[in-house]
Amino acid sequence: MKEQVITFESGNEMAARAAIQINYHMMGYFPITPSTEISQLIDAAKTRGEHDIQLIAADGEHGSAGICYGASLMGARVFNATSANGFMYMLEQMPVQSGTRFPMVMNLVTRAISGPLDIRGDHSDLYFALNTGWVILTARTPQAVYDMNIMALKIAEHSDVRLPVIVAYDGFFTSHQKKKVHVFQDAEVVREFVGPRNEDFPVIDINNPITVGAHMDGNDLTNNHYQQSEAMYNAMEVYDQVAKEYEEISGRSYGVLDEYMMEDAEVALFLLNSAGESAKDTVDKLRKQGIKAGVVSPNIIRPFPIEQLRKSLKNVKAVLVGERADSYGAKGGNLSLELKAALQEDSDNKTMVISRIFGLGGKDFYSEDAEFFFQEALAAIEKGYVEKPFDYYGVNPGEEELTPFLQPQHGDIYKTGLIKVTQDETSGKLKVRIPPLRALTEKPKRMASGHGACPGCGIFSALELFFKGIEGDIVVLFHTGCAYVTSTAYPYSSHKQNMIHNLFQNGPATLAGTLEAFLEMKRRGEVAVTDDATFVMVTGDGGMDIGMGSAIGTALRGHKLIMLEYDNEGYMNTGSQMSYSTPIGHMTSTTLVGKYEKGKAFHHKDTAQIMAATNIPYVFTGSEAFPQDLVKKAAKAQWYAENVGTVYGKILISCPLNWKAHDQDGEKIVKSAVTSQFFPLYEVEQGETTITFDPEGKKCTDVEEWLGYMGKAKHLLQEENKEILENFKAEVKRRYAILKAKHDTPLL
Repeated sequence: MKEQVITFESGNEMAARAAIQINYHMMGYFPITPSTEISQLIDAAKTRGEHDIQLIAADGEHGSAGICYGASLMGARVFNATSANGFMYMLEQMPVQSGTRFPMVMNLVTRAISGPLDIRGDHSDLYFALNTGWVILTARTPQAVYDMNIMALKIAEHSDVRLPVIVAYDGFFTSHQKKKVHVFQDAEVVREFVGPRNEDFPVIDINNPITVGAHMDGNDLTNNHYQQSEAMYNAMEVYDQVAKEYEEISGRSYGVLDEYMMEDAEVALFLLNSAGESAKDTVDKLRKQGIKAGVVSPNIIRPFPIEQLRKSLKNVKAVLVGERADSYGAKGGNLSLELKAALQEDSDNKTMVISRIFGLGGKDFYSEDAEFFFQEALAAIEKGYVEKPFDYYGVNPGEEELTPFLQPQHGDIYKTGLIKVTQDETSGKLKVRIPPLRALTEKPKRMASGHGACPGCGIFSALELFFKGIEGDIVVLFHTGCAYVTSTAYPYSSHKQNMIHNLFQNGPATLAGTLEAFLEMKRRGEVAVTDDATFVMVTGDGGMDIGMGSAIGTALRGHKLIMLEYDNEGYMNTGSQMSYSTPIGHMTSTTLVGKYEKGKAFHHKDTAQIMAATNIPYVFTGSEAFPQDLVKKAAKAQWYAENVGTVYGKILISCPLNWKAHDQDGEKIVKSAVTSQFFPLYEVEQGETTITFDPEGKKCTDVEEWLGYMGKAKHLLQEENKEILENFKAEVKRRYAILKAKHDTPLL
């Protein structure tokens, strides 16, 4: 055994530790709860010079999977981590990687797939992985996460396997709960165990060109998949071999099955990951009562351990398979059905199999739940048959008396008649007249109090100010993000008007479909409407990164809706990871500041200019620090959305928690961002740019003043970071000069 140290860490920390000790070449990543922490930990270690892993922040999980695949084509050692809908977004890429036989390792921190949205752990994402052609290891504890990550790369690169490997463990149950673990003190021990990169298979070599991924006819494709299938079955033998080698250096054994008291068990539970650990206490309790109970949990589920399970369950009279995901309509989850198939082919095995779906959405699983499962299996043994082979466990009817605390509002209460929008007959541009803002305070808020936003958060004050300029009803779609998560939690909602939620990458397309259906059904007379509504999509927290493709497609099609981005300069909903809107040099949880890293490495994305390039009729930027300007632009946005086509607007909002600023300084900070020319206020109306607030002259402040308000950027004011600061200031001035030229020359 090699020297190890004892520490107290979580599953995510252990995944990161293993990756750092292996020192992968590349990690393409995109944040999603609960796997986000892994990339953060790896980035933090890089600031301390602990590894050489190149981290690339993708525009979404589909992009991260592409980055990883591309890197693996070069023969690089590649690492990734994701969860739930992030995994679903990259799903298309998964069979490409396995079908062309390029190894890598990915941690799947399991989580419920929406909808509806739930960020806690079940196995609905893991079950989609079963048919991707990836080897799948399952880790029950933080210790297993560490160990299996080290074993996984060696399995993936083995000449008889050459397949990518998933290490799956339970979101929050394992990913965030800390336990005592043993880790190798010297990273060289890990690197020596993994060994040098396998060079037995072809990769991109400039001196020896190859073709990757050429299309095949049916014969060749069958041969290809046959070889892939054989490699998957080889992975079982290789797993056994690697596990034995790992036991020699670690002292920890990982058989194909984790069997607890199964030697003479007559009744058993088949449980995956953390639930299997919880059930062991119940086995101890039942054993004291004279009941021969046991628990079996697989350490590898792809390939499925058929022979090992037949042997383990040989003398078991009834086994209950508990699964955190359903295979809808199949009368059992995937593992239940696979276990039944395995046992059916064993003529000597008479084990009764019971299937129960439990723990969806991360619902806790306690020892008493395991005891209930055992009692169901014991009842089947007593009767001699299974009365109900398939069922859900933990279903509770809702409370009929529970009613929403908030009554929805609609109709004329949102119409003041105080905002006047007219179109100039000559220029075709709009003129807006608004009353004093105090007159608009009588207009009801679109959202009720009671949301869960952080103190000082600028989202809802900015949104409410924008909505003051919108007359009449709205239908609003919120991307996943802070604004959505803090304003709805079933059975409650802060929204007084129709609200839809969909994921980051598909909000614009979703609302476009809603709008077009509304218009068509209205044309046919199939909807009872007394007036029109304005359709608004609200995005932020990186939604214009992963959702950029959908946004541009919607804009090019010209749907009559508003896309409104609240820009908080990061993925704040998942803990302040870097967004493409994060300015250069700014600190986030994935662009940390230390001796070896100095914050984000590249300049922020100018989303407004990108959207203006799609030639939509109206684009604007706004800030609650300039309320009259924002309300006027909202009124224009509504007119263009109802009469011409797609509108895009971007509002800079404060995020004190992740900007590391004082709660009460939000307006001061966003105002300083405007007056320093970092966030200029302008509009692009019918292709012509107009600066609506020009900070040049006495109104202009230094970029340094704005940066000084925020802890995430104060390091840029230090002498050793002067080069980054000057680069940033030069880019701010360059972009403003271009904007000023467009303002002065309408044809630009």
